[in-house]
Amino acid sequence: MVPTFIILFLYVFVSLGSHPTRAQTWVQAGYWFSGSEFPTSDINSTLFTHLICAFANLNSSSYELSISASDEQHFSAFTNTVKLKNPSVSTLLSIGGGSADPLVMASMASNSSHRKSFIDSTIKMARLYGFHGLDFSWVSADTGSDMTNMATLFEEWRTAIQLETRNASQSQLILTATVPYSMYSASSTYPIDSLRRNLDWLHVLAFDFHTPTGENFTRGHAVLYDPGSETNTDFGINSWIGGGLPANQLVLGLPFYGYAWTLVNPMDNTIGAPATGPAISSDGAMSYNNIRNYIQRYGADVVYNGTYVMNYCTFEATWIGFDDVEVVRMKVSYAREKKLLGYFVWQIPQDDNWVLSQAAAYANGDINQEKKRRLLLPILIPIVVVMVMILVGMLTYYLLKAKMRKRKRKTTIVQVAESSKHKANQKAAAGDFHNNDPNMMVYSLSDLEVATCGFSLENKLGEGGYGPVYKGVLANGQEIAIKKLSKTSTQGYEEFKNEVMLTATLQHVNLVRVLGFCIENEEQMLIYEYMPNKTLGYYLYDHIRRLMLDWRKRVEIIEGVTQGLLYLQEYSRLTVIHRDLKASNILLDKDMKPKISDFGMAKIFRKDEVEANTNRIVGTYGYVPPEYVRQGLYSTKSDVYGFGVLLLQIISGKKNSCSYGLHENLSLLDFAYELWREGKGMEFMDISLDDTTSSYKLLRCMHVALLCVQENANDRPTMLDVSSMLRNETKAMADPKRPAFSAKRNNDEESQSRLQVEICSVLRLMILRFRKSLLGESLGIFQHKNHINRPPM
Repeated sequence: MVPTFIILFLYVFVSLGSHPTRAQTWVQAGYWFSGSEFPTSDINSTLFTHLICAFANLNSSSYELSISASDEQHFSAFTNTVKLKNPSVSTLLSIGGGSADPLVMASMASNSSHRKSFIDSTIKMARLYGFHGLDFSWVSADTGSDMTNMATLFEEWRTAIQLETRNASQSQLILTATVPYSMYSASSTYPIDSLRRNLDWLHVLAFDFHTPTGENFTRGHAVLYDPGSETNTDFGINSWIGGGLPANQLVLGLPFYGYAWTLVNPMDNTIGAPATGPAISSDGAMSYNNIRNYIQRYGADVVYNGTYVMNYCTFEATWIGFDDVEVVRMKVSYAREKKLLGYFVWQIPQDDNWVLSQAAAYANGDINQEKKRRLLLPILIPIVVVMVMILVGMLTYYLLKAKMRKRKRKTTIVQVAESSKHKANQKAAAGDFHNNDPNMMVYSLSDLEVATCGFSLENKLGEGGYGPVYKGVLANGQEIAIKKLSKTSTQGYEEFKNEVMLTATLQHVNLVRVLGFCIENEEQMLIYEYMPNKTLGYYLYDHIRRLMLDWRKRVEIIEGVTQGLLYLQEYSRLTVIHRDLKASNILLDKDMKPKISDFGMAKIFRKDEVEANTNRIVGTYGYVPPEYVRQGLYSTKSDVYGFGVLLLQIISGKKNSCSYGLHENLSLLDFAYELWREGKGMEFMDISLDDTTSSYKLLRCMHVALLCVQENANDRPTMLDVSSMLRNETKAMADPKRPAFSAKRNNDEESQSRLQVEICSVLRLMILRFRKSLLGESLGIFQHKNHINRPPM
């Protein structure tokens, strides 16, 4: 007891001494972009203090915030979703961005009534969706009048936030803005005084200094230093500080992407080498995870340059500049040394298994730790003397309490008994699983640790809502995939048991097979057959890898997924609803054959059941039908809807979280429907597909998909109908109605309503005229009769 007391006393004292009197907030922010296709539920929010949801837009006539129907379902649930893993994380709603209309932004800021409409709507929407703050991204601001109007906007915005806080008795909203790397715009300077007084901090966009579309020499797009130019991070940060903005109001931007250039001479591949423009893609931009995949696939040589503080890699005539782990650590250290407020990343989904996010979060955690230890030595020496005196006094107390040892022994015995009981429960659980499938293996934790090299980062395949997935090789050489429940996961034992029980019962060539499980030491791990070709989404949304999916392979994938769902709904002993059908849950084996995976959210029906209701909405937004989102109703038609979305993605290679169309205001489903209705269906298809021989089949797939994503579940076909329509190309099909969550529906309904009113008005006018005509004729006849019968005077 005495040793414990002394240790606690010392720990508390040292802890007090090692922390400053006033805690300094350190911002670790990250942007999540709605067009990234990355589920918000997969964000590792424990690595961030602030998460920023981007972007809300401005209505060009009312100047109020505008969010598309496809974005609304993501934005409304953003805060609650990311708080599941990190309850202390704060969220901000970002407005504007690079796609915002410059004229609309300038018009809003230049007019007082427009500014008021804008400000009021931002506060209202932030409160409605539970955001803790607002972020303003007016990247097109440039002129002197823009800067003057920006200063006024922030003054009025801060005043409105303070007034709302007092009236509503709520915590005050955070207000931030994104700004260029330097305080100098092309023709003016930013309003430092207004920024300093009205904003909590600024997000400094310290990247995109050089791009391959604008220069014919390889350059670093986010260099920390540049000896031959002022276009670098250090110059920009110093310009803000020198201009009067406190360093602790600046948050440094870290890009999780780079640029690829095409070299003129592959042998001349240093920084500043001649280049002919972008490589890999039209603008050369590549996310960090794609860069890592490129390096691993081609064995590209990676070089770190300490002069500029950047990385680059080369393979043949391709040169890619980017920030790797060591550069991210250097930039975070730089931010601390300059006493900045923190850093932000653009953007979270572009990371590779959280490698860069972890490097930033854990970099240079306490640069003054050694200095603090030296300062504590003069204090600790007298403390030790005092503690010796306390020890003598406590010794007597300790002897008088000797009887407590017996109680501890009894407690230990009880703990041992409880431990034995827990192990017995584990065996019982394992026995329950075995009753469902005696061939299911129970793996030991030690075997799995050996197979994965201690669950090393090198063996990590990815991470989902349940937790990380690792590749393992057993002692007999068998390759396996291990899904390990994360401590921060919102899923748990029920999903674990559900998947074990279900996959033990279900056996089909297009369903992934669970080999066994491990529940040792309170772990909940599932062991699957290993799928070497990863997921369908890994290929479908990458402009290079998608070339491996020619039309023949895509047809095989569509057919395989169809057969898998058909088995779940029609041919298995029970009706199974997957509830989370999406590209990332379609795994591909060594022959690129599809297998449906992840049955943790699945539900079982008896054959006589039609639908069920739930209060817990699961699945991935964009793939779940309207009746499930609004009423919690799910049925076999729920998976039909998810299949329809997936089918549109397979034939187009497009993500369902982006906006499409001439004005980029249509969801993927709306875009497909409009093109189909206008007879332009082939414009929707993936340009990498050969449409000379497959155009009819592509259009038929599009037609079937649109039938699957209709608003009313009763209008959607069954999977039997879907299979028949895809196989029998002469079978007649109904015309699809407008898809669910359509932004166009309201406009169409309003137009139809106005038309009905106009028709009613015309009919009413015609009736009135007809009545008037009849009345006139009647009066004429009456007058004529009176004239005839009147007696002579």
